[in-house]
Parts: sequence; C-alpha cells; structure tokens
Amino acid sequence: MPELNHSDAPLPFPILIGDIGGTNARFSILAEAKAEPEHFPNVRTADFETIDAAIESVLAKSAIRPRSTILAMAGPVRGDEIPLTNCDWVIRPKTMIANLGIEDVLIINDFEAQALAIAVVSEEHRHTIGETTEGMVASRAVLGPGTGLGVAGLVHAQHAWIPVPGEGGHIDLGPRTARDLAIWPHLETIEGRISAEQVICGRGLLNLYHAICKTDGIEPSLKEPADVTTHALAKSNAQAEETLTLFVTYLGRVAGDVALIFMARGGVYLSGGISQKILPALQGPEFRAAFEDKAPHSALLRSIPTHVVIHPLAALAGLAAYARLPASFGLSTDGRRWRR
Repeated sequence: MPELNHSDAPLPFPILIGDIGGTNARFSILAEAKAEPEHFPNVRTADFETIDAAIESVLAKSAIRPRSTILAMAGPVRGDEIPLTNCDWVIRPKTMIANLGIEDVLIINDFEAQALAIAVVSEEHRHTIGETTEGMVASRAVLGPGTGLGVAGLVHAQHAWIPVPGEGGHIDLGPRTARDLAIWPHLETIEGRISAEQVICGRGLLNLYHAICKTDGIEPSLKEPADVTTHALAKSNAQAEETLTLFVTYLGRVAGDVALIFMARGGVYLSGGISQKILPALQGPEFRAAFEDKAPHSALLRSIPTHVVIHPLAALAGLAAYARLPASFGLSTDGRRWRR
C-alpha cells in the first residue's frame, strides 16, 4: 500500500523528471546519475484529462521505464490530492504508484526546482545584467515573472544548497515617485491591495499598461501582454514604452528586496520566458538602478550580481541535479514523498 514516507534516501533510477505548468508540462528521464537526460516534446495540459494519462503518453515514447519520479508543480503540496494552479489536473501520488508502475514519488514546488537550477546554472546559460563583480559561493535568490510572480531563495549552509520556497510574489508593492502616485489609483487590485504579482507578471504588464493609459486619458489599443512588449521594444507606442520601463523598474525594486531578505551575495536570478523576452529592457539602466536603490545598503546591492537564466529547461536541470546528488541539497521531503 503506497504511503507517505519521509526518507532522505536517494530516489531509485531510472527517474522520471517533470516540470508541470498551467499550459505545458515538460518531462525527461534520467536513466542513471551520470547519464544525460532523455527529453520529450512539451505536453499540452489541455490535451490530457489527467497527469497520469500525460505521463503514459510520454513513457510510450521511451524504452526506459522509470522506478521513481520527481515532479515540480505550481502551488503548495498538501495531502494525497494535489491540485495544480491554472490547470485542471490533480496529482495523486498513490494512484501513480498503483497504476503507473512507479514505486517512489516526490512532489515539490515549481520554484524550488528553479532554485535548484540556479545552484548549477553555468555561465553559458545565464546573461548578466549590468556591470557587477562575480558572486561568491553564497546564498542566491530567483524571481520568475510569468503567469504569476514566483520567488524562492537558495541558502548555502554547511556545504549544501537549501531551497526555500514561498509566496514572495504576493508581497506589497507601493508607489515611490510622483508618476507612481498618479498611476497607482488606476491599477486593478485584489481585495483593495496591490501585490507585486498584480504588476510584475504577464497579466500585471497589461494591468500596468491600462493604468498608464487611464492616467494619460487615452483609450488602450493593445490587448495582450505580448503586444505591449513588442510595441515597447520597437518604440512604436509611448504608453507601451513607459509600461515596460516601469515594469523593469518595479521588478528591480522587488529583486533588491528579495536580495536583502536572503542576503543573496551569490546573485539574484530572473527566470522564465518573460525575462528572456524583455532582456533588452532589463539591460537598460532602470533595472539595476532600482535594484541598487536600497539605502542604507546601496553599496551591498551594488556588489550583488543579477542574471537572466537563459537555459531552455532550467527547472528540469535543477531537478536532475538533485536526482544525481541529493546529499548536496537540503531539500525537505516531509509530507511530499510517497513510496510503495
């Protein structure tokens, strides 16, 4: 009978690794610790009624049958039925063990996987923003504006990397400048409050654009976040340009706050597709200026490097790193690991 197990023993190979998002799920199989992962095409979550059916379709493409699996998903892991954010799938580890022939299941938060990834990301898979000195082997932090705003820390202690998940994207975001004060009343709120995620994510970008248009007394003409970034980067729409400039400014402010919280001397990393798409804007002066503007600790922030993660499968790389060398990571399995 499958049951929760708090063992820190390594998962048995082969290991199925999965990064489960609201729209797409990405899978690979790690046959053994020294092997390169076998990657599979992205799976659209809408094409399958359950995650089990999606996994079966992936396994049908491989000659390797996994003995265990590590899955990263958006949201907290509680109980034996784990619903996904922005997706109708529900992860049921006991059912997976009973029906898929898998004997060991570990479920973690998606930004824990991103934190694991920034422990091992190589120079070729990151783009440094601004002129900063190389970070030391020290604690790091990761932010990912996407469907929402993910935030996680990666604490370095006793020669191990300890991922610290949370809901940091929901911290308060407040106005600082006269222009902020003019725009803020027009931002869409959640129960009267403006969190970082209300502005620094895909829908937040559109929220900010609409607020700027209302402030300027014009009718918004752009309908999708991608339209805003496209026109901003092409410098073909004044409100879109300001939206993107303020977006990277606010992202810099929050990234600086997170750096202070985790004392992330090893660097702050921006993950996800949005960060890669707006890289030209992030390379402008506004992001680093906002990041460093943390008196009385501006000198400290100037010494902390910032990077955009450009690895195409960063979360899977992080999960694979843990699968190969679990002793190098202080990843808690309490309440999140099931075994036959």
